[in-house]
Amino acid sequence: MPTMIPAAGRAMAVFEVFAREQRELSNSEMARQLSLPETSTSDLLHTLHSLGYLMRTTRTRRFYPTGRLAELTRQIAENDPLTTAAQEAVDQLVERTNESAFFGLLEPTAVKVVAMQQSRQPLRYIIDVGSRAALHASALGKGLLALLPEDEARAALEKSQRRQVTPHTIVDVDRLMADIAKGRQRGWHEAREEGAEGVDGLAVTGWLAGQPAGISLAGPADRMRKHRDAYLEALREVRNGLLGEG
Repeated sequence: MPTMIPAAGRAMAVFEVFAREQRELSNSEMARQLSLPETSTSDLLHTLHSLGYLMRTTRTRRFYPTGRLAELTRQIAENDPLTTAAQEAVDQLVERTNESAFFGLLEPTAVKVVAMQQSRQPLRYIIDVGSRAALHASALGKGLLALLPEDEARAALEKSQRRQVTPHTIVDVDRLMADIAKGRQRGWHEAREEGAEGVDGLAVTGWLAGQPAGISLAGPADRMRKHRDAYLEALREVRNGLLGEG
């Protein structure tokens, strides 16, 4: 039976305190935050300082994290299996459709784009990795909300900023819930010029590592509508190879 290592927990708690306080801290201040004796806190901070995770200011002798932890986190994220799988999915979609493809995860009031591959066609739609897409104005957003219980989906929409991005954007929560229900029933979701003028999106969603996730294609409205059936077939096949169906 695995056991908790108190020292490891205290080390992580140090960084949680810095994240919350967002300022340099003395040994005594950190001890109060951690509810630890100053002697124990001094040993803990000295260890992290010696390992390069903390710096100490010359004048005040207060502590603050260096960039080492952030750099390690970045390196870990670059090889995250979820990110790798997401990138493989969008690469497959572009290979099959030559439309820009996106992989998104649900956040409380938006969709976070974690992988994308752009179309090779001159006229294409692009969103950068790390960008947030609106829940109410994107096929991905509506598809991810469809995975939630109805009350949770409605609450997420009510908390989000439902800007009227284009004349086609739906901002009324009841209309959005009806659109989401329609997409859930047919197994795919769309946004018809709702997030950008002249751009349509198609999305299918499911579960990846216990998280609501989805893949989407977006491009010029006329092209998306002309090839919708073929694009939906590609989305379903890639989704079924990666995600549990929503």
